[in-house]
Amino acid sequence: MHYDPIKNVFASVIRKIPFLRVVFYKILDLMFLRSWYVRRELKQLRKNFRDKKIKILDAGTGYGQYAYFMAKHLSPCEIKAVDIKEDWIFDCKEFFNQRKISNVRFEIEDLTKLNYTDEFDLIVCVDVMEHIPDDVKVFENFYTALNENGYLLINTPSIFGGSDVHDEDEESFIGEHARVGYSKEELESKLHLLGFSTYKSQYTYGFWGDKAWRLGIKYPMILLNLSKIFFIALPVYYLITFPFTFLMMYLDFISRNNIGSGINFIAKK
Repeated sequence: MHYDPIKNVFASVIRKIPFLRVVFYKILDLMFLRSWYVRRELKQLRKNFRDKKIKILDAGTGYGQYAYFMAKHLSPCEIKAVDIKEDWIFDCKEFFNQRKISNVRFEIEDLTKLNYTDEFDLIVCVDVMEHIPDDVKVFENFYTALNENGYLLINTPSIFGGSDVHDEDEESFIGEHARVGYSKEELESKLHLLGFSTYKSQYTYGFWGDKAWRLGIKYPMILLNLSKIFFIALPVYYLITFPFTFLMMYLDFISRNNIGSGINFIAKK
């Protein structure tokens, strides 16, 4: 299954009706458990810098929802948000200009070709690395781009059921993924070699989170891939299922998962 066609539909809607973008951001934050984890860690990391104004690289900004969150909740900060998708970057620029959010700049950039040296205090990379074959090159670029004592936050599927792969002969549920996911050990082996140390690591989407993802994300995506007409039925579907999805996400969020289909990993330079 491919996410991009569905994501492009949502992008086209919020492009035509800009005021819906904030509502869309809130829906993403509510419906995607990874956002719960990422936002919690971002708030905690911000405390490490006290009152200092920090520079942040949003590496693979997508719709721009994390840039929007950080601009409001990690201040004082200056954010550079990059993505390889030109139309999405253009849409974000237009929206942030309309909202007069001046501490975020958007640029079209390929993460394998980043060219920054000692420039950022924090790099945020959410659900991006599983799409990039040459991940080591990107990790090298991140290390060079970070200031000393800077942090790299990576959120990605894990090898423990990430991309909905549970056996060696299964293919990724997401057609755009270059790899199933990462383990803590693989991330450490690649990042420590460059000079990073592990600051924090936790598996997400454990028993309850995995069930929530299936009910709240996987099954609706399957239907939408079959036909866009299912967009009409989505409100009814979520009206019935969301209370159960929310409860399962909350149970995952307050749990300490030994393994899970996602991993939230923070490295320090």
